[in-house]
Amino acid sequence: MLFVAICRDRAGATDVRANTRPDHLAWLEANAETVKLGGPFTSEDGATSIGSMLIVEADTLEGARVFLANDPYAGAGLFDSVEVLPWRATVGAKI
Repeated sequence: MLFVAICRDRAGATDVRANTRPDHLAWLEANAETVKLGGPFTSEDGATSIGSMLIVEADTLEGARVFLANDPYAGAGLFDSVEVLPWRATVGAKI
């Protein structure tokens, strides 16, 4: 089953994101079978990251939450909020 995680950065956490990014990218690569799609939300300028969106595969909603809690961004306290919702691909790339 697929789940989408909508993660919003806490205010003033730009340095946390920048410092944790290498570990986050390594985690994504190590979990490429589970993480189907992802990327940052940006401010209107398109350059400043303000959050993240990930689509992950898991058996249950709780399993998705547990998996996402292992993201180095989450461990570093980057996120102000994380919403995880069941999701179904309908159009576009086949996930």
